[in-house]
Amino acid sequence: MGKTLFDKVWDAHIVQSIENGPDILYIDKHLIHEVTSPVAFVGLEKRGLKVLRPDKTLATADHNVPTINQDKPIKDKLSVEQVNKLTENCKNHGIELYGLNHKYHGIVHVIGPELGITQPGMTIVCGDSHTATHGAFGSVAFGIGTSEVEMVFASQCIMQTKPKKMRITVNGNLSKGVSPKDVILYIISKLTASGGTGYFIEYAGDVFKNMTMEGRMTVCNMSIECGARGGLIAPDETTFEYIKGRKFAPKGKELERKIQNWKTLFSDEDAEFDKEIEFNANDIKPMITYGTNPGMGMPITEKVPYPSDLSEEKSLKYMKVTEGKSLVGTKVDYVFLGSCTNGRIEDLREYCSHIKGKKKADNITAWIVPGSKMVEKQAIEEGLDKILKEAGIELRQPGCSACLAMNEDKVPPGKLSVSTSNRNFEGRQGPGSRTMLVGPATAAAITIAGKIINPLTN
Repeated sequence: MGKTLFDKVWDAHIVQSIENGPDILYIDKHLIHEVTSPVAFVGLEKRGLKVLRPDKTLATADHNVPTINQDKPIKDKLSVEQVNKLTENCKNHGIELYGLNHKYHGIVHVIGPELGITQPGMTIVCGDSHTATHGAFGSVAFGIGTSEVEMVFASQCIMQTKPKKMRITVNGNLSKGVSPKDVILYIISKLTASGGTGYFIEYAGDVFKNMTMEGRMTVCNMSIECGARGGLIAPDETTFEYIKGRKFAPKGKELERKIQNWKTLFSDEDAEFDKEIEFNANDIKPMITYGTNPGMGMPITEKVPYPSDLSEEKSLKYMKVTEGKSLVGTKVDYVFLGSCTNGRIEDLREYCSHIKGKKKADNITAWIVPGSKMVEKQAIEEGLDKILKEAGIELRQPGCSACLAMNEDKVPPGKLSVSTSNRNFEGRQGPGSRTMLVGPATAAAITIAGKIINPLTN
């Protein structure tokens, strides 16, 4: 029997299989940030240990950092403490750190790919659930807890039970105006927020083959939002072209050799999955969420579904939406473009292409946050900052920003935010705030209109 792509990568990294138990996996790259690493470092030091392979670890500060005035001291005391502690820990253990104002600083899941650190066939972990992003390159990438971060520090290995395998195939051509974000919101709406629990998902079919790497990263990033352990896409020429020439990517003969190996990373024709699901690309429309989990999504032109249980009733009440009614026309207060889901240059270009020559609505506060210093630099070189300024919007500085409101970018209580990030839980973007998830084009249309609008009519 053939192997799936997931099997090929996972099995190649098994150091030891424990009978009737988990596998011990070797980890190729360990990414860390200021929030989930401090306790792991403390545990390591209590045991009198050093990080075993500091050269396999990369650090950045992203969750807690401000997105304006990054050249000035951070105001929030907890943020200062965590960022300073990360700096101290990296210095003590010889770990490369891309801190504030470093030219490679940015969100951990943005800088890995753009620097050529993320490569096909790798195992990649981070104390962050959206590590699934890196699966877009045909790697097995997943989030881990703080005790597991410590385990990787100490041994460069991790104990994991092998997940089941699901393949989601989407064939056909996407309609005009449908983005990768709409694709994954559609998939999650069909699977529900728990439909992928226990699985690692492989995305296959025409739609993913035709996506850019940025689009594939958006899809894999949100695999966790349907409960999956992670998601991945087989590497191809699009992958190889993206990697070529990046700062830490292989060069010359080494790259040629690696590409030949990467070309073997696909699911064999006779490989078996535990679950297969197929969707038609023609059925996917611009999406928006209406509830308090990413599974509560619908085409923006449809009406809010009637709740099926008490939790959904509670969700609709919190969001102040009414079943059986359209969201179109609903006044919006904040628009957020950014995060490890949609903070790449392609996302900023898409957003700016729709607002060029227009003005934001007076009632809208728009936070446009690049995912890294490299994205910020490229946006400025391409004049995107000028397009934003003319629309009455400031291009901010890199960070997780309003994705999770662990920093200064918090949506006020009761206010409605339309966001290109990945989660719409109660208070996710600030205590008492309400969040609806969309793609960049929809976010742009709403920025101009000041209310929910079908981006295809804008």
